[in-house]
Amino acid sequence: MFKKIKSLLFDSDASSKHSYKTKNDDTLQAAAVALLIEAAVMDGSFDSSERKTILNIIENHFGLSREEAEDIIDLGVQAQDRSVELYSATRILKDGHDYQGRIELLEMLWQVALADGVLDDYEANLVRRVSGLLHVSDKDSGLAKKRVLQRLDNAGQQA
Repeated sequence: MFKKIKSLLFDSDASSKHSYKTKNDDTLQAAAVALLIEAAVMDGSFDSSERKTILNIIENHFGLSREEAEDIIDLGVQAQDRSVELYSATRILKDGHDYQGRIELLEMLWQVALADGVLDDYEANLVRRVSGLLHVSDKDSGLAKKRVLQRLDNAGQQA
């Protein structure tokens, strides 16, 4: 998986190197992680709350160790100045997930975008673009954002 994420983050021709017809879990996870990292660095600031959020998502949703998750995030930070080609990653994710799975991916992106308590215009724009590329309706994307906001509000009340 580590090599696939590295390829998606650093290789401008990633679409030609991935087989969309034979996607495995590693390819889907690599594409998702690449988008999460892109969402975190989109506002030009990658703070500890965003990093912690991505670490938790990678560990909980993808079953990776803390060390593997840290390594993957470090790769994303190194790629910060490079452009992540959204189409390749979103194509892998759109083809590899049903509609509900794509909504769950948007929730992960909203979670990262909202992790620092500020929704930057660039972050919101990224999630909207990804939503369109995943063929998720604006309504469902908005509902995903509301669910994330509700979870964050509930977590804040419990703290």
